[in-house]
Amino acid sequence: MAHAPRIAAIQDISGIGRCSMTVILPVLAAMGGQCCPLPTAYLSAHTAFPPSERATFLDMTGQMAGTAGHWAELGVTFDAVYSGFLGSVGQFELIEDFYRQFRTKDTLVLVDPVMGDHGKPYRTYTPDMCRRMGQLAAQADVITPNLTEAALLLGEAYEDLPRDKQGIQHSLERLSMDGKRSVVLTGVSLEPGQIGAGFFDRTTGQTGFAMARQEPAQFPGTGDLFASVVLGTLLRGESLERAARRGAEFVQHCVAHTLAQGTPILEGVQFEPLLCELMTP
Repeated sequence: MAHAPRIAAIQDISGIGRCSMTVILPVLAAMGGQCCPLPTAYLSAHTAFPPSERATFLDMTGQMAGTAGHWAELGVTFDAVYSGFLGSVGQFELIEDFYRQFRTKDTLVLVDPVMGDHGKPYRTYTPDMCRRMGQLAAQADVITPNLTEAALLLGEAYEDLPRDKQGIQHSLERLSMDGKRSVVLTGVSLEPGQIGAGFFDRTTGQTGFAMARQEPAQFPGTGDLFASVVLGTLLRGESLERAARRGAEFVQHCVAHTLAQGTPILEGVQFEPLLCELMTP
């Protein structure tokens, strides 16, 4: 019997608001994976909620090396390493150490270079952290930036990033580092009423687009949801094109379902009732 793919998820945890680890764990479990959390930070609520003096942020940097060391002593191996939001500049070196400890020729490394959105870096991300994220992403097999993060990785102004089909294809090729890594660029819209992703597959050299109907709302955490579905699909041995299409379709289904329920946008999408869609290839 084949074992469940084991994924090291190097992510933050938010107590309120569906994003990062609280999305990644159930999605990858539904897709047949065993997700092993390596938390980077604990937040009482995700950062899209209004600032509050009672909000908490616990930096977990001090626990990461010890956790990795214990896992190494246990002889644990990983089929994939999946990192996202990082809480401090010191965590970049810890993840690179993690690669040296656990990465083999068969380990799939996905970096979601979480740095910003809507044209601006997040307030916790310094220029040095953005530079280090670029260095970390250079070691990935697959990256899943949004348009803001793509501009940061390319060293371009967000406003100058092309939005037309040919321009996006050129950006994908540049982001691939001459074909060394696959890229799935989220937040792409080629025509009104549609949104999705552009992709470059390093195994085939193919570029393409995976689009879905655009719903009339933007929810936090949908990038984590999308990237998790992409990774789960790839770990089933399916193509990057199939992974991108499935991710775009599932996010659209979840957004439409949540809008029908009328729950607060800041709480994220109600993906839980739809996890059954992911349980079969």
